[in-house]
Amino acid sequence: MQNLLDDLKELLQQDERLVVDGKLLKNKIIELALQLDPGLIKMLLTHQSIKKHFFQDVEGVMVFDKIKFQKFVSNKAFLPDSYTSFKNRIGLMDDDEFIKENKNVVLAWPYKDCVLEGGQTKEDQKRDEVFWNEVLAPDEIDRLLEPKVLTNWKRYDKDGEQSVDNISLKDNLILKGNNLLALHSLTGIYRGKVKLIYIDPPFNTGNDSFLYNDSFNHSTWLTFMKNRLEVAKELLSDDGFMFINVDDIEEAYLKVLCDEIFDVSNFLNVIAVKSSTPSGTKTAHKDKTIIKQKDLILVYRKSPLAKINPQYTKRDGWDKHYSLFLEKSNSGEFILTELVDKLLNEGIIDKRITLDKLNLADKKFKSFYLKNANKICRLQSHKNKEADKLSREQEGVVMDFIQDGQSKGLFYNGQVITPLAQGIHKVYDNKKFVADLGMLLCDFWWDIDYQNTQNEGGVSFPTAKKPELLLSRIIEMCTNENDIVLDYHLGSGTTAAVALKSNRQFIGIEQLDYGENDSIKRLKNVIDGEQSGVSKAYDWKGGGSFVYAELKKLNSDIVELVEKANNDKTLEKAFDLIQRKGFVSYKVNVSDIDIKSNSFNELSFEDKQRFLIEILDKNQLYLNFSEIEDEDYQVSQQDKNLNHAFYKS
Repeated sequence: MQNLLDDLKELLQQDERLVVDGKLLKNKIIELALQLDPGLIKMLLTHQSIKKHFFQDVEGVMVFDKIKFQKFVSNKAFLPDSYTSFKNRIGLMDDDEFIKENKNVVLAWPYKDCVLEGGQTKEDQKRDEVFWNEVLAPDEIDRLLEPKVLTNWKRYDKDGEQSVDNISLKDNLILKGNNLLALHSLTGIYRGKVKLIYIDPPFNTGNDSFLYNDSFNHSTWLTFMKNRLEVAKELLSDDGFMFINVDDIEEAYLKVLCDEIFDVSNFLNVIAVKSSTPSGTKTAHKDKTIIKQKDLILVYRKSPLAKINPQYTKRDGWDKHYSLFLEKSNSGEFILTELVDKLLNEGIIDKRITLDKLNLADKKFKSFYLKNANKICRLQSHKNKEADKLSREQEGVVMDFIQDGQSKGLFYNGQVITPLAQGIHKVYDNKKFVADLGMLLCDFWWDIDYQNTQNEGGVSFPTAKKPELLLSRIIEMCTNENDIVLDYHLGSGTTAAVALKSNRQFIGIEQLDYGENDSIKRLKNVIDGEQSGVSKAYDWKGGGSFVYAELKKLNSDIVELVEKANNDKTLEKAFDLIQRKGFVSYKVNVSDIDIKSNSFNELSFEDKQRFLIEILDKNQLYLNFSEIEDEDYQVSQQDKNLNHAFYKS
């Protein structure tokens, strides 16, 4: 068996398609085998023992057993798992076969069932730096996803920062730490209670904060997203919604993944949001590409129980179908006249014009159409056969159709009279929500200002900060007051800020350190009554509160020390901590490691960092709640009390 393994590895190394950075690509080998690639088949036939093992002579024809070959290559003994092994292609698969078309399509990629647990802690970390982004196989995970101890509790309200004496499930909550582990910590408490989850994750463009050191990072990004979306779904209520802001770089991959997680029947739409205009340096390569000026938002529901609150935007022109004015004569009869005639008689306009020339910005006209929204009307077709017959028999007369003692509407010449009032909706105009002529918002949102929102909330984010109006629209569309809204890529805190202003409960999770421009500062400003964004729309005067807590660190403290190290002395200090108090992987015998040896010192500084991080047990990055009473961890009595209250134990 071992000889066959070695022989096959040596043979496959000869095909440059199967090698990256000196490593054989397991999935690429399997892919070519399943495709019966002529080059691969020809090469395998050149080796007698391999030929004997994977081919069968059928009347002089050598038949390749691709299933047997696939199982052999898939065996862990062939290519041991490591964080470099998943440098592979992504493909559509059904069961074990790559496919082009099938009714049941799922997205498959190397290490799909593993967990990408870590990430950088600062926005500006670069791809070639070291951070704990290991992909853990299921058999390497034992206590990683257990609830974590929360510490450094603080409450913020109108009086500033306060100590926390008690915690309620009605409290707004901000958690700092690894968002995957924080989400799992919340499941026992909030499972099935969250009405809306909105996330604006790193887009994986190469320029954003998804800077994992993996040159084949489609796989990494998909693992990252899958791990978190699966637990996020558990938190959603049956009538809940999932909104994911995504760039077109990954949208197609993410759509297929979400169809698998949420079920394709629960996909609602992809909303395109106009986020920029084609100007300046953006147009420098207009002869080579199509300029991007939109973001995309994938929208899923948890189940068919979810109901949308339709949203409207202000019309920028008069709907010329509304061309009539309905009045009652002195004798009580209904009379239809032309709207333009009525406007002339009332002095709203001074000359006869066509309806498309009506100016919605004219204060006199606006006051008139809002006051008379039940009288301005249009004619529409309908399906009431009896009313149709009667109204046609009374040509030229407005007929009130009475059925079972109740009016079923006004009809005229076979058509139903529809008042403008049905087109008056709550719209956002001049920083307020007002009643006005509205147009139903569908899957293209062109009307949100992205250009003048970077300082909303009193924090400055030069890029990627979403306008408060965008979050307000999503929150209004999917929730009612007091519903829970969750954002586990909180960033500058836009979601939490709008939730607070709109009287929704919020939970926010963030692991990156944004310094003075983080969500805490922004939410303190909101509590103090800041007036940017949608404050005026909600008549926001300030108030409210939120509770802040952090996941209590264990090995992650050592990880951060190694990440920040810039010399060997700091690495020696980190290794000393690992020896004294660090939790080491079961695969490692620390006593066998000598960091002062020649072999260790021959490594690059980055590889030294990588090695020290990799020997740590990633199940022990944070302290599990189950160990809160262990005196070795020195959890304060106050933290114990708050954690027991939070987890209801």
